[in-house]
Amino acid sequence: MKTYLAIAATSLLLAAPALAQQIGPLVTPQELNEYIETVEPLVLDIRTDTTPEGSLIYEAGHVPTAIPAPYGIFRGPASNPGGLPDLEVLGETLRNIGVEREYPVVIVHQGKDETDFGAAARVYWTLKSLGVSEIAILNGGMRAWEAAGLPVTVDTYSALRSDDDFTFAPDWLATTDEVRAIVEGDEQATLVDARSESFWRGEEAHGDAARPGTLPQSEYFTHSRWFSKDPTLIDAEGARALAEANGYAPGDTLVSFCNTGHWAATNWFALSELAGIEGVKLYPDSLVAWSNADLPMENVPGPMQRIWYSIKGIF
Repeated sequence: MKTYLAIAATSLLLAAPALAQQIGPLVTPQELNEYIETVEPLVLDIRTDTTPEGSLIYEAGHVPTAIPAPYGIFRGPASNPGGLPDLEVLGETLRNIGVEREYPVVIVHQGKDETDFGAAARVYWTLKSLGVSEIAILNGGMRAWEAAGLPVTVDTYSALRSDDDFTFAPDWLATTDEVRAIVEGDEQATLVDARSESFWRGEEAHGDAARPGTLPQSEYFTHSRWFSKDPTLIDAEGARALAEANGYAPGDTLVSFCNTGHWAATNWFALSELAGIEGVKLYPDSLVAWSNADLPMENVPGPMQRIWYSIKGIF
């Protein structure tokens, strides 16, 4: 049972007994609204946008009982934003905001577009790797919550400090050394680029990358393909069908990557948590760190380039 203090309203909220069935990995606004009244999960608002006055957008309105947990606390340093944060520091931060390994957590992002979901997926991946057993993402984020006409509050909430210890499990992590072993043929896995085709072909690059290109022998599956028009993610049945249609099946070993482990987190979430493919790993450092380490990359020629290469006798 978790206790919350609504600082502005100065009222205590007590959790009801947890449901027998786990929540997640996605919840609708209506489901979350019900859970707040019954299960009372720990709701983490990870939005980092600010108001014109310079305060977190959280202060302008949020899901009732939500606690601010800006996305940046789950990211690496400025020199390698896709990398893991200092896990001791992150563990202490999670304790301070009341995260417990055996208590349900729901993640709320803004939901402004497909790119925005990557933040929620990355936080989900991090919490799962740290042993939190019951996690969900609000499908469609704060945008969907407001569109559903559900209550928004400006009260600031906090939870009682947790005393849990968090140990990072590498089950869903691909390190640079592991990816290098795949590239060099010492390990077998499919490398999946979550970026758009133009990045995969080397026609554009992230500003912090040393050069454009992709991992050798990779294929691309753009992260935005998992979404409907809202944007909300498709359901588990749709995710399984889409994965199967693109040759991804249970038993496969897949490594999802992008520029900084953000879009790649969406692919990891959809393939692992929705489609049910257990052998999916996230390469969080991704191509910014890979390229800056001067490791092998390739540019995949597009149709016009292939014609030009053919004329020149390159192929």
